[in-house]
Amino acid sequence: MNIDQLIGGAKTIGISSHVRPDGDATGSSLAMYLYIKKNYPKVRVDVFLEKVLPELTFIEGSDIVNTEFKTDVKSYDLFIVVDCSKDRIGEAEKFFDAAKKTVNIDHHVSNTGTGDEVYIVPDASSACELVYDVLDKDRIDLDIAKAIYTGIVTDTGVFKYNNTSPKTLRVAAELISYGFDFGKLIDHVFYEKTYLQNQILGRALLESIMLMDGKCIVSVVSRQNMEFYGAESNDLDGIVNQLLLTVGVECAIFMYEIAPLEYKVSLRSSGIVNVEEVAKMLGGGGHVRAAGCIVNGTQHDVINNITKYIHRQLEG
Repeated sequence: MNIDQLIGGAKTIGISSHVRPDGDATGSSLAMYLYIKKNYPKVRVDVFLEKVLPELTFIEGSDIVNTEFKTDVKSYDLFIVVDCSKDRIGEAEKFFDAAKKTVNIDHHVSNTGTGDEVYIVPDASSACELVYDVLDKDRIDLDIAKAIYTGIVTDTGVFKYNNTSPKTLRVAAELISYGFDFGKLIDHVFYEKTYLQNQILGRALLESIMLMDGKCIVSVVSRQNMEFYGAESNDLDGIVNQLLLTVGVECAIFMYEIAPLEYKVSLRSSGIVNVEEVAKMLGGGGHVRAAGCIVNGTQHDVINNITKYIHRQLEG
C-alpha cells in the first residue's frame, strides 16, 4: 500500500481508530494525520478518537483530536481506520460508512478487512509499524517519527513481546535517527506513574492471589476501591504486566469493575498460554501473549470462567 497514491485528489480525509485508544491507536492515527498535513497542506484532515490518554498528549496533533464525533463533512473523500476494523471505531463508524473511499490498516489477526483498500499484516508488531510501511520515508519528519515510535513501543512492551521482529527493530532504529530522546519518551509513556497510580498498583499487588500451583496470578480492583482512590481506568494501565513478572507465573489476569457485575479483563502470558484464545471464548480478542475481554457476573464467577480455559491449556 502507498498512502500517497490513495490520497490522490482527496480534499477531505477522516482518520479514526478503536474505542479507548491506546498508544498504538493514538500514535498511528496522529502519525497519519501529521504526514497528510505536512505533505498535503490544502487537504482537510479530521481525527476522530475518544479522549487521548494524558501520557500521550505530548504527541504533536493530539490537541486537534475530535472527541465529540461531530463534523460538517457529509461524506469524506477518504476515510482511514488504523489498528482495528471499522466495527470498533464507535461513533466514527457512520463517517466510514458514508465515505467515498475507505482504507483499513491493522495488525490484528481477527480483522478480516473492512474497506476498499486493506493492509492487514498479523505478524507486524503494531499498526504504527504498518503506517511506517505505507508512508514515503523521505517525507517523514521528527514529529511523525515520534508518533510512530510511541505506538511501536507501547504495543511491543518496549520490544519485549514476541510480536517484536527484526524488522520492528530496524524500523525503530530508523525512527530514532530523527534525533528525539527515545529514552525519555519510553520512561514517560511506559514507566512513569503518578502517586495515585503507584498506590492502586500496590493495592492490586497486595490483594493478588496465586492459582494453579503458582502458574496463574489474579488481581481484582473493585469499583469501590477505584472510587476510594479517585482512580480512572487509565490509572490501571501496566498492572497486569507487573503481575506477570512474578516468579513462576505463566499467566496473569487483571480485572476491574466497569459497572455492577461487569468486569474489564486484561490477560498476559509468558508464552505457554495463548490468551487470545481465552479472550475469544469470552467475546474478546487480542494477541497470543496479550488479550482482553469484558465479562459479566460476580467477581468469583468471572475468575472461574476465565481460569477454566487457562487451566485446560496448562494441563494440555
